[in-house]
Amino acid sequence: MVEGELRGVIALDGPSGNGKSTVARRLAAALGAGYLDTGAMYRTVTLAVLRAGADPADEAEVARVAERAAVRISTDPVHQEVLLGEDNVGIEIRGQEVTLAVSAVSAVPRVRELLKAQQQELIAGACEAHGGIVVEGRDIGTAIAPDAALKIFLTASSDARAQRRTSQDAAEGRTSTLDATKLDVERRDRLDSSRAASPLQPADDAVWLDTTHLDIAGVLDRILELVDERELRGVAAGPGRW
Repeated sequence: MVEGELRGVIALDGPSGNGKSTVARRLAAALGAGYLDTGAMYRTVTLAVLRAGADPADEAEVARVAERAAVRISTDPVHQEVLLGEDNVGIEIRGQEVTLAVSAVSAVPRVRELLKAQQQELIAGACEAHGGIVVEGRDIGTAIAPDAALKIFLTASSDARAQRRTSQDAAEGRTSTLDATKLDVERRDRLDSSRAASPLQPADDAVWLDTTHLDIAGVLDRILELVDERELRGVAAGPGRW
């Protein structure tokens, strides 16, 4: 892949199930940039909470677990690694138990404070080493990287998002039904949009991109057009390689 072609930060925000992760990883790989899945970090803290036997609705206890949790994540878009302590938990954090609890855990202000600092450190490191990074989540353009060179808010109908999530679950060996997945998608939308700490909402200067009727290639093409319109391609200052 091209090394260090992206200059700066691309922020990809949007609700669950709209293809952010797939788009962000492929975009980062295409541009030789770093990649950060902030949602995986919240899922890892959620797993730590569940392993500790804590109630995800108990903010004080969740905060205590989060302060002790050793969460590490790579910024390589091709070989992403998510660790909790010494355990590689990349598969476990996608399970149903974590999915049902992650909105409650991620709404805890202390959790967001802790992960925000870590995320901003990872972003700075990737930009220094490789020139740029693609970051995906719920509050990247508003809270984590408000000065991002390009902010995109990905949307899609709840029906389309449920279908994509169900297909992804099936491909990865998880059992789910379309109706149950749609209910979960809409539940997470309500929780993520109504939380007090960094709610899901587009940045004022974000570009809205509805992916309901677009495939991954179509979404990537549109984003790359925006990258070129803003002249964000160039040779990175850092010589690092993945």
